[in-house]
Amino acid sequence: MRYRLHIANKNYSSWSMRPWVLMHALDIPFDEVLTPFEFGARQPAFDAFSPTGKVPCLVDGPLTVWDSLAICEYLAEATPAVWPVDPVARAFARCAAAEMHSGFPALRDECSMNCRLVIALTTPSEALKRDLERLEALWCAGLDRFGGPWLAGDRFTAVDAFFAPVAVRLNNYQLTLGEQAMAYVGRLLAHPSVSDWVNAGIQEPWREASHEQDCIRDRKVIKDRLPPVET
Repeated sequence: MRYRLHIANKNYSSWSMRPWVLMHALDIPFDEVLTPFEFGARQPAFDAFSPTGKVPCLVDGPLTVWDSLAICEYLAEATPAVWPVDPVARAFARCAAAEMHSGFPALRDECSMNCRLVIALTTPSEALKRDLERLEALWCAGLDRFGGPWLAGDRFTAVDAFFAPVAVRLNNYQLTLGEQAMAYVGRLLAHPSVSDWVNAGIQEPWREASHEQDCIRDRKVIKDRLPPVET
């Protein structure tokens, strides 16, 4: 039996992106079920498949796993390649993924996920600057210690999938880190599974007003990559 992965809009849903990219990259068979966001914070349509009314949500026969990090750990039981083989690298990868799962609040708040829009961010807040400093320190620690090109060694694993939406944010809000960290951003964006997600997000026909406004606020949109409607 194949897994079933419930996600929301690829353009907006950074949490959905993480397990999707991981499963796609590791060739873990699954069926994608995309339910677009509705207006506002509450998403009643998600209640049909998710105990929390949120995405992502993995269904494996009678079992439902409803948290992105829990999904990765569940998949790792059958697919050890989800995490690095080396125990030291694996511990680092788990710590870094957990830090992304629970941390970087300013980055989440000030740079909401949007694959389609390129936005000129106003001067980053002090909180966002601190998040970016921590992000660079974390990435460089992993790349230096385990030799790259991925965060915990020579294979793309769950920790890289967890930071894929961050690479999209840095790129689309024109935020820069040091040379080593930005090279890692480039590798993430060039990964076939990441680029497949981003390109699909750009192509989506749906625009949800509250997500759009949260991204734009009072900022200048430099580019909207939504393809033109054919007439």
